[in-house]
This record gives sequence, structure tokens and C-alpha cells, in this order.
Amino acid sequence: MTHTTDTTAPTTGRRLHPALAAFAGGARTVWRNRKARAGLIILGFFVLMALLAPVLAPYDPKDNSFERNLGATAEHWLGTTAAGEDVLSQVMYGSRISLLVGFLAGGISQVIAVIVGLSWGYLRGFTAEVINFFVNLLLVIPGLPLMIVVATYLQNGGISVIILVIALTGWAWGSRVLRSQATTLRNRDFVESAKFSGERAPRIIFREILPNMTSIIAGGFFGSATAAILAEAGLEFLGLGDSSIVTWGTMIYWADNSNALLSGQWALLFAPGLCIALLATSLALINFGIDGISNPRLREGSTGR
Repeated sequence: MTHTTDTTAPTTGRRLHPALAAFAGGARTVWRNRKARAGLIILGFFVLMALLAPVLAPYDPKDNSFERNLGATAEHWLGTTAAGEDVLSQVMYGSRISLLVGFLAGGISQVIAVIVGLSWGYLRGFTAEVINFFVNLLLVIPGLPLMIVVATYLQNGGISVIILVIALTGWAWGSRVLRSQATTLRNRDFVESAKFSGERAPRIIFREILPNMTSIIAGGFFGSATAAILAEAGLEFLGLGDSSIVTWGTMIYWADNSNALLSGQWALLFAPGLCIALLATSLALINFGIDGISNPRLREGSTGR
């Protein structure tokens, strides 16, 4: 049985814009995937926690007027830190910065990857060789040591520096993936037709080739966001970020400095670590559904189950 995309609005009889229809179809494909659905639910939980942190958190995350190194109590469900701060409140507020860094740094990284990867795949000659040199140079340098060196040089610049460091050091692999796809598409008939009609290279790249790679770009974004969240936590844990702000990474940093495990404050390490792991897992699960858009063989529940 052949399935067609219904672009007609059910109540008004109007046809949806093709871009909106494609987005709606892609969203249904992602939601039908059980793994992606679980990922979206987990991600939604963290987004709501970040947005509602001022309402849900029982205390100010920097309020250090409580007894230090408390275990779990009715007033402090996850105990208090060595400085006398409520751990649960810090977990809730920490989700705000961690999500901001993940999505902003991942988004910037993916934008750079799209611009470089598509240009690299379409252009030929000296320009392509220059791009190839710089991308391969970044690929052979280990990512974490590179981030540590750059973050150390720009230390004490705040969360904006962390975002910048992660974005500028994390785009190379994504650009290589997009380059291979752009190289395949550049010889298609619709691209050749655009060339013969006199279209300039930037218009061909971003108006003809780019729309055919949306699912790959979306998958790359979630992958970049996952890497950014883990990188932020790692840099903060190493003390290369702004230790005065509350993030899951700085919580682990201060827990390590105060020997939380020796003082019985297991929640101070376990809670932010579990949140980081769950958030990264949710983004990875969403990618399973996005893969189903570009590869129908990977789709689950295509019959609506």
C-alpha cells in the first residue's frame, strides 16, 4: 500500500506549506520511534526542570546558611554541601546552565560544520584544498587536550568562554560527514540544472543542497549538543570554567574538592553525574528517531503502532 503525505489542514481544508508538511512528517517519524520517544520525554523533563527551577527549587542554590555536610533529611532531600548549600536546589538550577551550554555550543558548532562541510563538498580547486588542510589539522589533534589548552589560555572568561571553546573545537568531524553528503549531491540533476541557469555557488549550496540534508544536520546537532554537555562538565570538573556559577560540572568539582564521598555526601557526586548521563542519553536516543528520517530501514512503528 502506498503512503502519501497529507498536506491538507483537517479543519480549514488549506494545504500546508511543503516545509511545514515535511517538518510534521519528520516529527511523526521521530515520535513513532520508541527510543526517540523515551529520549524526548527525558529531555522534556530536564527542560521543564530548568525553566521552573525558580519555582520548584526549595532554596536559593547559593544560600549557605544551612548546616554543612548534612545527609538526606525532610528539609534537604539530597543533603547539603560542605559550604552549607542545598544539593537539590543546585541540581535544579544547574540544569539551566548545562542545557544552555549544550544547545548553544552544539548549535554554533553545527552551524560552522554546515557552512564548512557544504562548501568543502561543493567547491573544487584551491579553496577546497585550504578547507581540507584546516579540517584535517583539527581532526588529528585530540579534542579534549585542545579544549583544555584553549580554556586554560582564556580562563576566567565566564560561561561564554566555555561555550566559545566547545563550539570552536567541536565542528570538524561534523563538517567531514556533511562534506561527503554534499559531494554526492553536487552531481545530481537538480544541482546541474541550477548551474546551467546561472545560479551562484552560495545559492546552490544553501538553497539546493542544504534542504536535502536536514535530517543529517538535525542528527549532527543533537550529537554536537551531547558532546558539548559532556565537555562543559569535564572542563568545569577540571576547574577551567567559572567555579562561582552553579552547573552540574561545578557541583562535581566542589564535591571532589571537599572529599564528598569521605564525608558521606554521595548525593553531591551522584545526583549531577546521573543528570549528565541521563541528558546525554536522551539526546542519543532522539538521534535514533532522526536516523529513521534519512534511512527508512531504521524506522520503528511505521504503521502507527
